[in-house]
Amino acid sequence: MNSANQINTSFSDEAVETARSLRKLYFTRVAFSVLWIISVVTLGKTNSTAATLLFIIYPAWDVLATFFDIKANSANTNKTPQYVNAGISILTTIAVIVALQKGIPEALIVFGVWASLTGIIQLILGLRRRKYFEGQWPMILSGAQSVLAGGFIIYTAHVAVEGVVSLAGYSAFGAFYFLLAAIRLGKTIKNSTAIA
Repeated sequence: MNSANQINTSFSDEAVETARSLRKLYFTRVAFSVLWIISVVTLGKTNSTAATLLFIIYPAWDVLATFFDIKANSANTNKTPQYVNAGISILTTIAVIVALQKGIPEALIVFGVWASLTGIIQLILGLRRRKYFEGQWPMILSGAQSVLAGGFIIYTAHVAVEGVVSLAGYSAFGAFYFLLAAIRLGKTIKNSTAIA
């Protein structure tokens, strides 16, 4: 009986630590998205150099954030979806650099494809984590929304300003869902601490 309690307590401690790390990461992702959106709105429309850098920074940041996500999880957690996501984001960063040589619409198409692929992965991760953490439904919704947003970004890519605006909107929705997930994870932390 004691050993079973110790296993439950240790799982609870592990879950709390993971939830805390993910919550911190989600708040960081919100802050990044807000700064990125402000930069796109204020600089991206008028300064082509700034727009180019912002296009490259966004998927590159996702690579870094994904590795923080991997680090947040325990050693025995299956991290394949995160590694796949990191790989896709690395390829996207390279593809955006190449596409920007042709123009903004081509870069937006790359973003649209990326948004859809990473949305599917986020959806899978959210569904898996739901078994352990209560704060995952925003991530599930965000993944589904990302798939749809990817299609919309591709559809509006060749419309002068609308394509860039749709990308900023995509980032804003992502920030909103990460904020909700961070808030909901607070409940998981509180419940797990109370049980332990």
